[in-house]
Amino acid sequence: MTLNVQFHTIFMMFLSGVAISAMFDVFRVLSGKLKLPRWTIPLVDTVYWIVATILVFRLLIYSNEGQVRMFIFLGIGIGICFYFAFLSQIVVHLTLLLIRVVIAIYKFIAKTVEILIIKPIIGLYRLTVIILGFLLAVAIFLYRIVLQLLYPLWRLLLWMTRPVHKYFVIPDWLKKLTGKIVTLYRRLFSK
Repeated sequence: MTLNVQFHTIFMMFLSGVAISAMFDVFRVLSGKLKLPRWTIPLVDTVYWIVATILVFRLLIYSNEGQVRMFIFLGIGIGICFYFAFLSQIVVHLTLLLIRVVIAIYKFIAKTVEILIIKPIIGLYRLTVIILGFLLAVAIFLYRIVLQLLYPLWRLLLWMTRPVHKYFVIPDWLKKLTGKIVTLYRRLFSK
């Protein structure tokens, strides 16, 4: 391994130390903000360590074909110390800002969907109910007027057909059924 490759490797390990420290802060802030249940903390830690390991070894393979030397751990340690000394607060603040921006965008989209889609649908539903209710009231009103206007003709028709009634006998079951229908109608449509 040449000196140039060694410096390149230690620089890459320095960057990987900074990256895994930044991921640690991001995971820490997200788990605090999302209020994850305690049982998910080991799962999140496992995911963090898997991602960190993959990152370090990918950079190691890229820089010196995966050869592990003592200065690799030194580079990672220097990167971690550098990050926590100079960059940790910036990354935490940026993560919190990003969370606030995502929440604001989510609220904006939810409010937009509510205003542009949900409220018009509810308004159309209410308007339809009002119009149908009005039409039903008009239909009932006209029905009662027609009944009032036809009542004298009905009485006249009954009077004229009275002599013929004795020739047409209505069965008892039909009379009972008619009585039940009239009773049900009066219950439903009378005041």
